[in-house]
Amino acid sequence: MAVAFTKEESFETASETLLPDRPISAHPNLVTEAGLKALERQFKEAREAYDGAITIEDVNERRRQTANPLRDLRYLAARLRTAQLMPFPTSIDTVAFGGMVTFRRDDGRVQTYRIVGEDEADPKAGSISYVSPVARLLMGKAVGDVVETGGQELEIIAIA
Repeated sequence: MAVAFTKEESFETASETLLPDRPISAHPNLVTEAGLKALERQFKEAREAYDGAITIEDVNERRRQTANPLRDLRYLAARLRTAQLMPFPTSIDTVAFGGMVTFRRDDGRVQTYRIVGEDEADPKAGSISYVSPVARLLMGKAVGDVVETGGQELEIIAIA
């Protein structure tokens, strides 16, 4: 009976620890300097979590505790390997990767975003990915230009 219990527990543990890889975008992995540093920090944190988890004596618990950090390490290693550090924009004539853009929507809302890489994008914190629909419409445009998205117009009112 103990053997059957062990096998069942091992099967459950295996199903908990065989996590699918995090999806990696097909787009070029463009990053700002801050984005590259964030990837490096996250890799270090995942490495520390993994190193701490491999010291757990119980094999099933060790598998559970190493699953997420190991998956993150694979993802972050790939993202660091493919990272393309982009220079900070030297001009504010047009919207560019790494720059800030402020635009007004039809309903009067004014929004400001920094255009960054996919891994560092956080719209709630004021950054959007360069592959997002809005960023793709705005890139290369200048103050006063109007673009349309989803039946709504966005007017660029500032670039920094």
